[in-house]
Amino acid sequence: MNKVLIIDDEPGILTALKFALEDEFEVDITTNVHEGLEIIKNKNIDINSLKILMRKALDYRNLSEEVEDLKRNKSEEKFSMDEIVSTSKAMKNVFDVINRVKDLDINVLISGESGTGKELIAKAIHYTSKRNNKPLVNVNCAAIPYNLMESELFGYERGAFTGANQKMKGKFELANGGTLLLDEIGDMDIGMQAKILRVLEERMVVPLGSEVPIPLDIRFLAATNLDLEAEVEKGNFREDLLFRLKVITIEVPPLRERKEDIPILTQHFLNKYSKEFNKEIQGVLPSAADALESYDYPGNIRELKNIIQRAVALTNNEFIGVQDLPGELLYNLNLKEGRKDQIPIYIGETLENIERKVILETYDFFQKNKRRTARTLGISERSLYNKLNEYNMD
Repeated sequence: MNKVLIIDDEPGILTALKFALEDEFEVDITTNVHEGLEIIKNKNIDINSLKILMRKALDYRNLSEEVEDLKRNKSEEKFSMDEIVSTSKAMKNVFDVINRVKDLDINVLISGESGTGKELIAKAIHYTSKRNNKPLVNVNCAAIPYNLMESELFGYERGAFTGANQKMKGKFELANGGTLLLDEIGDMDIGMQAKILRVLEERMVVPLGSEVPIPLDIRFLAATNLDLEAEVEKGNFREDLLFRLKVITIEVPPLRERKEDIPILTQHFLNKYSKEFNKEIQGVLPSAADALESYDYPGNIRELKNIIQRAVALTNNEFIGVQDLPGELLYNLNLKEGRKDQIPIYIGETLENIERKVILETYDFFQKNKRRTARTLGISERSLYNKLNEYNMD
């Protein structure tokens, strides 16, 4: 039976994909890249064949992305700041910086937690700038394997390496005249960082297998959810590259620091998914609104979006109620409003016993739903499973 390995940080997506594929494939799932590598090591996999498949997949994706870029550039020419839904003071400061730098050919580093909308900020900079009729090319530095990153960015000539059956433009060349977004730049291998630095300094690129440099006229944006200065201290990120990238830094605030945006974001997603699912949802009941506004959203706007999408998809009512929301929101609201009994903790009680109480009380609250329990406690499902085994509860 053919094997499939799925790596995603959303447990719900992993479960759904495994269910959809397990009749035809042997499916392994994990939320962690390092665990994924261990799974590959323990399987009988032909690495050379895998590399060729990856190269072909990326070639196919490149062709698809060129078409999509053309479509996107056409459809997003009318992009405006109104696309970013916010009335908060924190985001007003972000808008002010965007308006001041949009037409300046200087590098911008966009920093913020996962799910805060960094890519949307990059789009706002590009599509309100003088380069708006040129391509915006997004490179996810965390998604491309190191051994393929150079050919992805620089492109290659036919015959440059085994499997290079045709010439392929790299991301730099595709973005020429427009904007290149280096997303998740903090995850880029430090060896590749040196090559990026050289491109930033020389403003030209030489495709693999070629000796002819291609001049570049590109506005560089970079985005990260990491503290790059801390990564420099650890030796994971080049200080000279950081200085090149952060001529201007835009800090995108997490949703918990702009809670006044939750009602309008909720309504925005409600309208979007009501239309998409052909439902007539009128709004959100006050109790559900309280739960939504009291939650801290570790996944930020992306998490709120997923919550509303799920609620609209599953509800049969005209208004979203608390019964349509994930359990962790209700648990959080109960704790904040004191509607849940306190867990007794005594002076001299061992940390091991306190941990056991918290895990079992939370597990009971979520009616033995491991995914919700693990997510609320901030641990992996594997760790929860091990703890429950230890307590003879599974």
